[in-house]
Amino acid sequence: MVFTPSKSLFSGCLILGAGLLQAKAFDNSRTDNLAVYYGQNSYNAANGGSGGQKSLSTFCEDDTINVIPLAFLNNFHSTGGLPEFDMASTCSSSGNPFPGTSLANCQSLADDIKTCQAKGKIITVSLGGAIGDTSFSSNSQAEAFADTIWNLFLGGTSSTRPFGSAVLDGIDLDIEGGTSAVGYAAFVNRIRSHAEGANKKYYVTAAPQCVFPDAHLTDVLNSVAFDAVYVQNYDNPNAWNFNVWDNWAKTKAVNKNVKIYIGAPASSTAAGSGYVSAATLGKIAKETRSKYSSFGGVMLWDASQAYANGHFDKQIKSAMGSGSGSGSSSVTTTKKASSTSATSTATTKAESCNGVSAWKATATYTASQKATYNGHLWTAKWWTAGETPGSDSDAPVWVDNGACTAATQKASSTSAKAAPTPTATKTGSCNGVSAWKATATYTASQKATYNGHLWTAKWWTVGEAPGTDSDAPVWADNGACTNSRIQRRRL
Repeated sequence: MVFTPSKSLFSGCLILGAGLLQAKAFDNSRTDNLAVYYGQNSYNAANGGSGGQKSLSTFCEDDTINVIPLAFLNNFHSTGGLPEFDMASTCSSSGNPFPGTSLANCQSLADDIKTCQAKGKIITVSLGGAIGDTSFSSNSQAEAFADTIWNLFLGGTSSTRPFGSAVLDGIDLDIEGGTSAVGYAAFVNRIRSHAEGANKKYYVTAAPQCVFPDAHLTDVLNSVAFDAVYVQNYDNPNAWNFNVWDNWAKTKAVNKNVKIYIGAPASSTAAGSGYVSAATLGKIAKETRSKYSSFGGVMLWDASQAYANGHFDKQIKSAMGSGSGSGSSSVTTTKKASSTSATSTATTKAESCNGVSAWKATATYTASQKATYNGHLWTAKWWTAGETPGSDSDAPVWVDNGACTAATQKASSTSAKAAPTPTATKTGSCNGVSAWKATATYTASQKATYNGHLWTAKWWTVGEAPGTDSDAPVWADNGACTNSRIQRRRL
């Protein structure tokens, strides 16, 4: 995401006012929610013009947006022992801070916040951004800071509340810097402790980079319960790995009901890379919803960019279609079983291995394909190559289906029953297929030609040349084709 102080641009990869009945309008269990960050006015910063940053209430006039994180509280430790909260041209410390502090007085926004909440939106405070002081030296410092945030923005009391009587609905961690990951779990746990027994629900979300594990948020994501995670699928060379985050949600997350969002730029100037049309993003969202139960919706950076880009928020809300929800936003936590107990459970099962080939390090496997290894039957959860069954206990790609007898196991010398490793002798028809283009966006199953070969995209991609990533290739090589079959791209 991008943090934009009032005069400069810096780049980087939830309702008390209307009463409790309105607050229940937000359903965290749904699969079509839209979260849009507000405050940084990144459109103006990126384009040097006026407009884009409309009032907060402008984005709450209909049912398009469900969640609005206010960005950013970018400095945890500032003048007078209070943090800094900077919403660029909307409200910042350069305007009218509380005396003796650098904490912006944004009480003029209180009515807008209450208006949005009365219409069923949740409004949260986002901590972090691409720059700022967002580190803790100890758990005790983090807990003290949580007390401060509770009193300034949530259900506590203070004479220096930035939004006055408006009570926000939770916190969002968009930590993209800092010198240490110490204290974040203690911070969230303290917020959760304050929220227990409160007269409304408070939400905890995070916005990690898509690269897994995230450099700054991994420890806290694995340690405490989150309601939603807005994965930033942009400004990274390999910005699509929803299967990995879905697996985290199901196997590592403390809250097994956590929702994962596809994070996307709201226009071409909102990020360095990753922008696609609303139609394409909607298609990706629908495909992801159909495959992964953890899918919660789409997150956009940011409101100003969406407004200037033909109301991109409305476009994507329509394009991703209607989802579903249980009507419950409960947090379900589970204790992680020890590796010993997990193994003992698996070994009591017995599965038929008839006709299943032994796992082969050089073979490529896709979701649901099987292999035998060390006398057990294994099933791949997603695409994999070279990952030994049972070797990764944190986020295993292989499911152990239990033991099988040696008599039913196919000899290891036989090639694995999996997607074959492409060879130069393999050929594919390239009739009517255009040459790969670095600026084009490809989605799953779309084809392109490159270096005389036919290639098929496994998932969403842009700017990744076929055959260049041997570790986790987005492109499947369908084999060679003659030049006469290749449709040349017009220059």
